[in-house]
Amino acid sequence: MATDASPQYRPVPSPPDFHPEISLPPSPTHDGLHFWQFMIAGSIAGTVEHMAMFPLDTLKTRMQALGAPCSNQPFGVRQALGSILKLEGPAGLYRGIAAMGLGAGPAHAVYFSIYELSKQVLSRGDPNNSMVHAASGVVATVTSDAVFTPMDMVKQRLQLKSSPYKGVADCMRRVMTEEGIGAFYASYRTTVIMNAPFTAVHFATYEAAKRELMDMSPDAVDDERLVVHATAGAGAGALAAAVTTPLDVVKTQLQCQGVCGCDKFSSSSIGNVIETIVKKDGYRGLMRGWIPRTLFHAPAAAICWSTYEASKSSFQRLNTG
Repeated sequence: MATDASPQYRPVPSPPDFHPEISLPPSPTHDGLHFWQFMIAGSIAGTVEHMAMFPLDTLKTRMQALGAPCSNQPFGVRQALGSILKLEGPAGLYRGIAAMGLGAGPAHAVYFSIYELSKQVLSRGDPNNSMVHAASGVVATVTSDAVFTPMDMVKQRLQLKSSPYKGVADCMRRVMTEEGIGAFYASYRTTVIMNAPFTAVHFATYEAAKRELMDMSPDAVDDERLVVHATAGAGAGALAAAVTTPLDVVKTQLQCQGVCGCDKFSSSSIGNVIETIVKKDGYRGLMRGWIPRTLFHAPAAAICWSTYEASKSSFQRLNTG
């Protein structure tokens, strides 16, 4: 009998279909939120805060800008407000608000997202560490100031009495042409030196006050929590603003130099500017505008923190729902 020596092939059953799922790692989360959600919450908070309190910011700038005719601005808040309303009308309080709108949103998106990220990295399991809150605030402000400083300079130049600029675009074009890109960052070093202690005091005070207030009413409902955030934010903002007013005066001088007759400085040295201010107006000149600055930052911080925390809560409900 002949045998077939050829190998016998039996069909091998195919393995079940295998479709590997390709998935990207989830975005880093903290407090149950994604990084981009912190950015949106911060952007909303910053925009609402600065736009709501803008008239007080204009008063502060007018009082801090030294030089003729800027130096003729009254020293008192009531006199400065009366002068603006009499000569320019209510619209004078809002000159430069477009620059604020363009700068505040992106800067605060960076500010709060970097703060939350830094707090997550540095806390190491201790979320109530005030030093971590202060350090995180400093990291956040150094980063966000790089975003905000150019528009802050444009805003302050537009706020000056008899400002020569027609608007944001005109100011940016003329500064770039006449002074160069460095003019947009002339006050950056001063701003960082001012805002580092401002933010350290602000965040440490805010987190500590919020914790104490929450401990007093652990079963607080959402509306009560909002009051806690607003109260803690107002206290933190007022204290930080008062402490750092002298450096804010220096920043205003650097950003407005050479405009509206304001003094022109050969360098952006903080010591040089302070010496000029003291020589011209005495040591009280370093506290010019402290009242509107404090009046700005207390409610502004309350608005900012309550808006930020409310936005975070909305995102948390969205993520868990």
